[in-house]
Amino acid sequence: MNRFVIGDPKDCIGCNTCMAACSETHKAFGLQPFPRLQVMRNEDITVPILCRHCDDSPCATVCPVHAITHKDNAIQLNESLCIGCKLCAIACPFGAITQHGSGPVDAPVYYEHFSFKEAVARDIRTAPNNTDVHNMLAWQPGVKAIAIKCDLCYFREEGPACVQTCPTKTLFIISDESIEKTNQAKREMAMASSPAIPR
Repeated sequence: MNRFVIGDPKDCIGCNTCMAACSETHKAFGLQPFPRLQVMRNEDITVPILCRHCDDSPCATVCPVHAITHKDNAIQLNESLCIGCKLCAIACPFGAITQHGSGPVDAPVYYEHFSFKEAVARDIRTAPNNTDVHNMLAWQPGVKAIAIKCDLCYFREEGPACVQTCPTKTLFIISDESIEKTNQAKREMAMASSPAIPR
């Protein structure tokens, strides 16, 4: 089983500390500063959503340049190889892959009076009534889109920065070892609470 990070919604307070830590950590390492997780909110709860590092990894299956690979019990994305085709984000069942990019300072916002707003009006695929599709297919001149997903902070000995900095300890690393420890603790609790069998 691949390792991944999961959040417990009952303890999440929606402070976004995990997102800030993720952004700063990756920026310091020379990677895209966009956070690899998003804190989702509804009326009742908030919870961080991250890549589940799926064993069958549909994102890696559809990547045409093999920028997404299985490595060290995780699904890793090589940002240098990514061509920004966005197939991985479309294939991800959890919506855990986003696109982010940067461009030159003097990049124009339109070419030959053909603005992005006009492109949306002409192309049904980017119709404004579907925000997710609209954002996924958005295009800006001079900006190269790069896929962004959780990489478990593979470059940190301490592990994922989000897990380490969460003030309510809402985030956990799930792995074969952590599952075995949890199961062992449950077995010990069950043994301690069960009445002794008379001989």
